[in-house]
Amino acid sequence: MPCSISKAQMTKRRWPWLLFPVLTLLSASAFSQSPEEILKKIDRNLTPESFESYRKLINIEPNGRSREYILFTVKKGRDKVASVFLSPASDKGRATLRLGDNMWLYVPDVGKPIRITSLQSVVGGVFNNADILRLDYNVEYGVKELQQKGEEYVLDLQARSSSVAYDRLRMTVTEKTLLPTKIECFAVAGMLIKTLYFKEPKVFEGITRPTVIETDSPLYRGYKSLIVYASIKAKDFPDEVFTLTFLPRVETLR
Repeated sequence: MPCSISKAQMTKRRWPWLLFPVLTLLSASAFSQSPEEILKKIDRNLTPESFESYRKLINIEPNGRSREYILFTVKKGRDKVASVFLSPASDKGRATLRLGDNMWLYVPDVGKPIRITSLQSVVGGVFNNADILRLDYNVEYGVKELQQKGEEYVLDLQARSSSVAYDRLRMTVTEKTLLPTKIECFAVAGMLIKTLYFKEPKVFEGITRPTVIETDSPLYRGYKSLIVYASIKAKDFPDEVFTLTFLPRVETLR
């Protein structure tokens, strides 16, 4: 006797085949953005374009000894960052300014700003000045390659100029949140200089952001440095704030 199949049974059997193209389209939609657009979204997920923040910087030595600094930082647009040390007492009042590739350090006892470089560090430890006064990644780097590996994106970033602290970055990003979990930093010769780890997400300004950035380096075996954010708040500032004449007064913005 021929087997009869009801309409309902046929619908059930056909449903997975009808669903498959829909799922494919949804997955493919993730790639409708260009790699550069994805990098810009990663930047905005890390911090607003213009903001103020309070953060702690911790340097840890191989013997476990540590030194902590508290910084108040303001940023405007693509290339302006200023920061002032609130503690320890021995560093209070020191301030830094970054305008594009140019950086300065103001020391109250000296009384005038002095030039510093991106690869130096005003606090020692594994973080350099480019890490502490960081611009958006899309400002300094272009996306050379974007790969998807499971639920992550891996972006290979190439420096836009030779003045950038690292020649190349390999950024591992969670696809769902577009937040980095790890960034490997390389020199021109391809040597790994350091690795940044992004941890402990928390809601700031309605967006979940990493609150801890930890770094280590094969060049500094046993040493570790951390940046811990207490707050990040979107805020705009007049251009006057990002000048050498205003640098001694950055703390008045608090």
